[in-house]
Amino acid sequence: MRVTESSSLYNNLDQMSVNELLTGINNEDAKIHIAVQKEIPQIEKLVTQLVDRIKAGGRLFYLGAGTSGRLGILDASEIPPTYGMPDGVVIGLIAGGDRAIRKAVEEAEDNIHGGWEDLQKFQVNDKDTIVGIAASGGTPYVIGALQDGNANGLLTSCITCNPNSEIAKVAKIAIEPIVGPEFVTGSTRMKAGTAQKLVLNMITTSLMIKLGRVKGNKMVDMQLTNKKLVERGSKMIVDELGIEFEEAKRLLLLHGSVRAVLDNYKK
Repeated sequence: MRVTESSSLYNNLDQMSVNELLTGINNEDAKIHIAVQKEIPQIEKLVTQLVDRIKAGGRLFYLGAGTSGRLGILDASEIPPTYGMPDGVVIGLIAGGDRAIRKAVEEAEDNIHGGWEDLQKFQVNDKDTIVGIAASGGTPYVIGALQDGNANGLLTSCITCNPNSEIAKVAKIAIEPIVGPEFVTGSTRMKAGTAQKLVLNMITTSLMIKLGRVKGNKMVDMQLTNKKLVERGSKMIVDELGIEFEEAKRLLLLHGSVRAVLDNYKK
């Protein structure tokens, strides 16, 4: 039996108090960072290659079904506003298409050709990278895409929470945070999903930093899409240049990004 499907370590959940439930969930969550930490060498391999591939014009595709697919889309969708990257650099795809983001699309994940077919809409090439996300490690939609990606010279990787899974055997770089049985048996939206989100954070954050999208510790290329972000950007400029807040805000709105303000101010 897969670890993600094995029985919870806790019996009679329906008889527990709210405090007991919350404490049990928290105790299980404490195991996640240890599992992810063990995978840092594999994550490093992926990010190191991604940096060069993205610089060469490649793209990063996340593929998954259900929770895994939604997590990939979440991570991809946050890259343009956070780091000012074009929309087409990090792309998330989910079995069943966009409608599956909110509602389950039955049997979509069982189509072994579905993932590669979805990728063809983007005219993928050997500069691109596919990261398959599958808690169980056995999702046909993802496995098929990795197999075809390998055959066409793409870099393939996976994030899974089961050891010795089928997807890990297919991926060139397998990332396997083994978090153990879920608090509710088989509910991989919990520990497995959290582990996947942590790994995704690590991949894209370190990638964006190495691509020069962070100066010091600040998101100098973030998009100014709301008042909060304008305020944040203005404070960054104050910290960097030592000028008054209102002047920093004026320069930010004039030039459109923190980076542009810093570059022009130096000139």
